[in-house]
Order: sequence, then structure tokens, then C-alpha cells
Amino acid sequence: MRVAVLGGGLQGCCLAMALADRGATVTLFDRNDRLMSRAAVANEGKIHLGYMYAADPSLKTARAMMRGALSFAPFLSRHLGIPQERFTVSTPATYVVHRESQKPVEEVEAYLEAVHALIGEHPGAKTGYFGLDLAKPIRRWAAGDLSGAFDPGAILAAFDTPEVAIDPVFLADLVRARIADTDAIKVLTGHTIVSVEGEADDTVVAQVSGRTLRGGPFDHVVNALWDGRIALDVARGRRPTRPWIHRLKYGVDLRAAEGRDTIRSVTIVSGPFGEIVNYANGSIYLTWYPNCLRARTSEPAPPHWPIEPGEPERSEILQGTFEALSRILPALGAIGRDALQKAVVRGGPIVAWGETDIDDPASELHRRYEIGVTSQGRYHSVDPGKLTAAPYFAEDCADRIIGAVP
Repeated sequence: MRVAVLGGGLQGCCLAMALADRGATVTLFDRNDRLMSRAAVANEGKIHLGYMYAADPSLKTARAMMRGALSFAPFLSRHLGIPQERFTVSTPATYVVHRESQKPVEEVEAYLEAVHALIGEHPGAKTGYFGLDLAKPIRRWAAGDLSGAFDPGAILAAFDTPEVAIDPVFLADLVRARIADTDAIKVLTGHTIVSVEGEADDTVVAQVSGRTLRGGPFDHVVNALWDGRIALDVARGRRPTRPWIHRLKYGVDLRAAEGRDTIRSVTIVSGPFGEIVNYANGSIYLTWYPNCLRARTSEPAPPHWPIEPGEPERSEILQGTFEALSRILPALGAIGRDALQKAVVRGGPIVAWGETDIDDPASELHRRYEIGVTSQGRYHSVDPGKLTAAPYFAEDCADRIIGAVP
């Protein structure tokens, strides 16, 4: 079985591993010089259990996220040969409710409790989340503890959760090494996909160094592109029937020699705020929505936005993000000047269904459950919605093409 996988981000790499595991010969195409080198490493790596989506009280998004989250570590542990407990993850996230939140504290608390109860009912809850205990109840902070850690003028409540993020740079290194060691996976980087042609045997058409090359034929083709997925589907005659939006969002990566032990992983809800992620390997990720969101488009494909902005934009993002989050979590201000000077501002496109952004409480971006694999003959398109769901949908798509692993 010959399968072309288009896109070398986490979704495409997981697909390649899942297909090779089932005996397929895989050709993995990517336009960049390295696999998992853009959007895959330009995010916080949050493995969502569903707590983020209080704006979807139906719990459909929460169910979709926890299904992906509880498949994430087992899939990667199996394919990378690393015990779940050894992945580099963050400290568990404390969810805090901002004074300007789109949802009142009582509603957020009820939502968190409902999601946590659903997690406890999931069969993967005891074994599938980096070896962490998901049974511990959600804890609301006492008023004195809250005012001692956060700006009481900005934060109304805080809740401890078991949710973590995986360091995406650490993960990318592991996945690239595993792909390179797999004989059944051929990697073609520097290939910008132009189209997929044919009905009987599909042919992948790509641009390489100004030349047009044809690869194949293939028995199946999987569109696992990130920001190019919709455009390729449209070229294939599969224009979506709903609106979509591409957004360019940056974050700040730094290493803190000073003050790191007092910094919590914090997710600020609900609305256009941000988060702080403190990983076990000493790196910290910051994002603050008002400073980090830099562009948006509803075109089928966004521009080839730079993964690292130039000056003065870099300094604007770094300073604005650090200052805003330090006001909310004063302990963050203890990070030394040297760490800030060496910080990396990195970003990439976010692709989602919807017309308006998350500052609109009614935006579809608050609902991420209409995602997954769609198939038309031997052409398949995968919309993971979030990084969290990539391994789950890799297995789903591989099952459609070849069948479940015996």
C-alpha cells in the first residue's frame, strides 16, 4: 500500500507513523526544510482536557478534546518508545477567571466540575495522561491564597486542574528522529504541494526549487496540511460550506535562571487573554492575546507568515506580553533581565471554523468539536482542530485506509 501524506507537522508525522505501523509505504511531503519546524513548534503544546471551552456549555468540545488528550501520550509512547512519564511536560495549569471574563465565576466553576466529571468516566483517565492522576478533584483557591499570588484587581477566582502542556520543541526532536529511523517512511522536504490529480491512482504535484514535479501514483493521498489544508481541498473541488479564519499568533519562549520555581502554569479565562506555561526542562512559554495576535485572513490559504517577527514587532510582542502577564502573576516579574534579552518570539497560523475572533462570545472559535477526518474515495483530509487531537485522528485515518493494528 502506497500512501502520500501531505504536511510534515505533528498531524502528518503521526499519520506517517500510524500508517507505517500498519505496513504501508509512506511518502511524507513538506514545504519546509525540516519536519515540524513551523506551527508545530510555535505553540504552547497544551494537551487540552476540555477545561478551556466554557463558551460551549453543550460539552461537545470538551468531549472532543479529552478524547484526543487521553489518546495523545499512549500513541506517542508506543511510537517513540518512551514511557509516558518521561515526556517533558509543564506543571499542571491553574485556571484563573479574569475580571473581564465572558463568563461569571460560578458558571466557569460549574463548567470545570462538569468537565472533570466526564474525564473521570473516560476509560483512558487512569492510564492515558502522562502517568498523571486525573482523579484529584478540582480545587478552588481560598481568597487569601488568591490575593497572595495574583493581582486581585484582575483575577476573581483560581482553580487547580491536572491539565499539562508538552514542550513542542522537545516533542519535535523526538518525532523527527523516529521518522528518520523508519525505513517505510520517505521524507520529501522542500516540496510545496500544488495539487492532487487523478482518480484511479492519485498523483501529487509539487513545486521544488522552481520546478514542477509529480510524485506517485499513490493508492491513497492524505491532506494533513495545516494552513494549506483548506486551499488544497478547494483545488480538489471540495470547498467548505462554512466560513473559516486563519490567524497569526505569536508566543514568547524563554529560559529563566532566576525565579522560575515560583512561577505557576496559568491559563486565563474566558476570552481574549493568555497563558503562562512552565515546563519541567526550564523553559517558559508566554502568550497574551492582545499583543500576540498579529494578522488574520479568510482566504483559502494565508500568506507565508514569518515564524519569527522582525523588529520592532518582536520587541512589541515581548514587552507587551511580559508586562501584561507580570501584572496578573507578580512572581513572573522575578525572571532575570538576561532571560528576557535571550527570549525567542515565535508563532504561526491558527486555523479554525468561524468568522469572528474569540473576543466575540458567540464566535465559532469557542466550539472546536466539528473536526476530524473526511474521505472522498481515496483522498482524505484531516482537520485536527488542535494539536491535542493529532494522534487520535492519525489512528482514525490509518484505520480507514488500512484497518486497525492487529
